[in-house]
Formats: sequence, structure tokens, C-alpha cells
Amino acid sequence: MKIIVVGCGQMGSGLAQLLSMRGHAVTVIDKDAAAFGRLGPAFAGQTVVGIGFDRDVLLQAGIERADGLASVTDSDEANFVVARLAREQFRVPRVVARVVEPHKAEIYRRLGLQTISTTTWGVNRIANLISYAEFNDLLDLGSDVELVEIEVGPGLVGRTVYNVTIPGEAHVVAINRGGQTFLPTSGATFQAGDLLYCAVMTASADRLKALVRV
Repeated sequence: MKIIVVGCGQMGSGLAQLLSMRGHAVTVIDKDAAAFGRLGPAFAGQTVVGIGFDRDVLLQAGIERADGLASVTDSDEANFVVARLAREQFRVPRVVARVVEPHKAEIYRRLGLQTISTTTWGVNRIANLISYAEFNDLLDLGSDVELVEIEVGPGLVGRTVYNVTIPGEAHVVAINRGGQTFLPTSGATFQAGDLLYCAVMTASADRLKALVRV
């Protein structure tokens, strides 16, 4: 895939390096040429100096042939403009915008933009890691679906994936057991210490919580 990353800060450079290592053709845009030093000598992609929402800069980066674009600068407004340009004018199939201010994430989602709120995710994840909770929110998969982590307590030991499935609303997509993660069948039995990863409709989260808290 051809992917454009706008912003070469710590997040942008890390994302570009990872995508490049996975074999994608990556082009990074940043207004500061010195920022490209974060990419390291092993980076095999291309770089373009300029403002990410400048149409000519995007064209130079090859946006007309891009399969995906991630705008991850420190400016929510810049990320929003870049994402709208990419999706609406250049019809890039996959577009993601970083959102620093959590309250803006929902606004942007209502406008049809896929966003990642690093602040909200980081706060929730740290809280989950530092304190016990049997039901942890991990990630919003769009506006209506969440990925949650469930710690198997005594009430779930011996039960099966089928017992905590709500067809069309909640499904166990993976189980971590002893540091190894696998994709379960509907008959897989839970063991003490398992971590369940479930995709659940936001509106059905309370129903899933009721199923696992027995």
C-alpha cells in the first residue's frame, strides 16, 4: 500500500517506520526538514517538506495514488483539514486523524472522520493497568463498536465463548492465556487468568457486562 503520514514528530516517525518495515511505500510530510532525522537511516520511504494541508504538497507526496493517509501533527485543526482534504477531494480510501483534545474527537466523528484520541486512550489504558478492573475499554472501532478487555474471574472459569456471545452485538475475538493470544472457537472454555478481547456494540456494553459478572 502507498501511505502518507503527515507530521514527523514522535508519533508520526514511529508510525512511518513501522509501516515501512511492514513493506508499505511510505511518504512523510513535515514543515521542518530537520524532523525527518527521527526516521533513522533504515527508513526506506520518501519525505516531503511542506505544510500538510497545502494541496501542492499533498500532490507532491502522491496523494492521488495513496491508499491511506494518517495526519498526526500536534494540531487538531491541521489534522482535521488534512483528513477532510484527503477523504473528500482526493478520495483516499483510508484516512485517520489524530486528536489531541478529547472533546473534539466526537465532533470529528460526526463529520465522518476516523479519529484516534491519544489522550483519552492513554488515560484509560494507564488507569486500567494501574488498577484492577474486570472490564476494560481498549479502543473505539468507529463510533458504534468498542474493543474491550475482560479479566476472567471465578464466575467465568469453566464457561465458554458461546456463553458470553450476543449474536450481532458482542463477540469474543481473542483470548490471551499465559502470554499467548489465540482465536477461540465458540466452545473454547475459559480458564482462571485468561484475558478476553471482545468486540461489542457500544449500545450493548451493559448487556455484556451483565453476562460476565456472574
